Amino acid sequence: MHSAFLRISIDVLDWMGTLVFAFSGALLGVQKKFDLFGVLFLAFVVAVAGGMMRDVLIGAVPPVAITDIHYFLISLFGGLLTFYWYPRVASLQHQMLLFDAVGLALFAVTGAQKAIDHGINPLMAAILGMLTGIGGGMTRDVLAGDVPFVLRADLYAVTALAAGATVSIGHMIGVSPFPLMMLGAALCVFLRLMAIYRGWRVPVTRWGGSGGT
Repeated sequence: MHSAFLRISIDVLDWMGTLVFAFSGALLGVQKKFDLFGVLFLAFVVAVAGGMMRDVLIGAVPPVAITDIHYFLISLFGGLLTFYWYPRVASLQHQMLLFDAVGLALFAVTGAQKAIDHGINPLMAAILGMLTGIGGGMTRDVLAGDVPFVLRADLYAVTALAAGATVSIGHMIGVSPFPLMMLGAALCVFLRLMAIYRGWRVPVTRWGGSGGT
């Protein structure tokens, strides 16, 4: 790490992203009628799956989500809050879309920066940042029996990749990491909001399906 400030900043951003994705997993668990254990389990898995995947791939083992109790406690808090106060949490659905975009952005930039700090090539660091951001959501959808959201046309994985790429490009040209992380996160949130409110989409193939050839 480059400084104590950067270390603390990355930890705080990571914890914020963890809480956002814990809410995301718990909300889906309640909607799918999971029991308390199922809701808490889904909250924890969604909150840490992307980071664990990144840590294993870069050799930072055991993953920080296992060695640092904060991740478990944060996801537990998010799961319990959603389970017992679901109507209140669900009423914030529009805000949750924004929080989800923020969580995606935070995980993507912290994932890319952590990969760079472990000596990973900047190109692959950007991809690892994307995987950090989308890993939890993909796991959530698979466990809930849905097609992973990131495989559809909505701008999701692409926005995480843009955030990670911003961090990587900044590293290659020698820019201080923290401003680039904030810029990458802002870009990710902007693209997600454009997808949500303006309908921006990734092109979808016209082949396949019942009418394809």
